[in-house]
Amino acid sequence: MKNNSDQYKKELIEVMFKIAKDKELLADFIKEILTPREFDNLGVRWQIVERLEKGEHHQAIAEALHLGVSTVTRGSREMRNKNGGFRRALKVIHK
Repeated sequence: MKNNSDQYKKELIEVMFKIAKDKELLADFIKEILTPREFDNLGVRWQIVERLEKGEHHQAIAEALHLGVSTVTRGSREMRNKNGGFRRALKVIHK
């Protein structure tokens, strides 16, 4: 499976791209492809990004979301990349 991992990820992104305009379909797809815990974790990770963007401190975010500071720090490292996916996504949704 590892040998085809990149191909599988590209295919998954393509599927998500094609169905993204239908919010209900996208929601159903995500809920079915992920476990409830994985889906919850993605939601929490996005909250880290949103809170970091607002300037909240790492410790406050960690406490509010019941996480370790290291989890928040990882998100913070990703946010430093001005051309990264988090930054680009934030620009799109905050237009």
